[in-house]
Amino acid sequence: MPDPFRFTLRATDGAARAGLIETPRGTIRTPAFMPVGTAGTVKAMLPESVRATGADILLGNTYHLMLRPGAERVARLGGLHRFMNWDGPILTDSGGFQVMSLAALRRLDEDGVTFASHIDGSRHRLTPERSMEIQRLLGSDIVMAFDECPALPAPEEAVAASMRLSMRWAQRSREAFGDRPGHALFGIMQGGVTRSLREESAAALRAIGFDGYAIGGLAVGEGQEAMFGVLDYAPALLPADRPRYLMGVGKPEDIVGAVARGVDMMDCVLPTRSGRTGQAWTPGGPVNLRNARHADDPRPLDESCACPACRGYSRAYLHHVVRAGEMIAGMLLTWHNLHYFQQIMAGMREAILAGRFDGWQRAFHDRRRAGDIPPLA
Repeated sequence: MPDPFRFTLRATDGAARAGLIETPRGTIRTPAFMPVGTAGTVKAMLPESVRATGADILLGNTYHLMLRPGAERVARLGGLHRFMNWDGPILTDSGGFQVMSLAALRRLDEDGVTFASHIDGSRHRLTPERSMEIQRLLGSDIVMAFDECPALPAPEEAVAASMRLSMRWAQRSREAFGDRPGHALFGIMQGGVTRSLREESAAALRAIGFDGYAIGGLAVGEGQEAMFGVLDYAPALLPADRPRYLMGVGKPEDIVGAVARGVDMMDCVLPTRSGRTGQAWTPGGPVNLRNARHADDPRPLDESCACPACRGYSRAYLHHVVRAGEMIAGMLLTWHNLHYFQQIMAGMREAILAGRFDGWQRAFHDRRRAGDIPPLA
């Protein structure tokens, strides 16, 4: 019987790859950008609106859903897909990122992590086994192994110790996940910006065996140059016949650079968070709608864009609702940003399949160097 979770590599162009991840809940076209639905919602968006932007898969957050409303409650209510009214695939992170981001609220030991809730101070325990249980209760299609990583820069000894702990947790995650046809478990490579540690981590993950592999511990303070330095070799350390997921990235330039280096999947809060703070992402770069230069501009935010914000509203209107603090501002700009990020992914997929990814990259960077359209005279 064929595996209900399957990755097919359709084309390569240099290191860039285009493929399909088939799951019982739908097919994910790669390269793929996953909008972040931390607490069971992509902020300021309806699920059908997210789908309309071109997204095939969403990301949910184990730690936040564990705290509120609780994984057991979500399971009683039919699982995360039904709970949030999203019928496509969902990937859940393991809670490992919060081990770093909430360092002041947690205690780490060999077995796992004890958190003091940032909501009410209540105590919660996450281990590899509990993370697998929570993600099973949520009904995640793609489950992430439980890991931890230090913020960068950090001493190499600390990065090495953290990576080796994560590899021990990866083995425990694999054992606790068990055999779940139709659901996939991804291991997470760690090792900071040190090549020998990345190689050690990749070898450990390959020995355990996963359905897909993530590159973790980047976009945590090291800067784009250092991140690309790791991505110049890290994807090739992972099996070519499995999806490669770069966690927590990023800006459009980061995404394009990662795909050029062999990455298949990415996620980031940037397009949604920017949308709620008056920033739009366009082919010419970021645009701050708070700026007075937009107050009398009747043109759309991006004349080439087919999203509702660009089809029906002027820069002057978007400037007005942003400055007035109206909810529609976050709704329109979030939709626009997610649409633009998905257009980037669609453009890269098409270019890789056609064997013209280098030309697509040049045009992408040339347009961004040209900048945003100037204000009217």
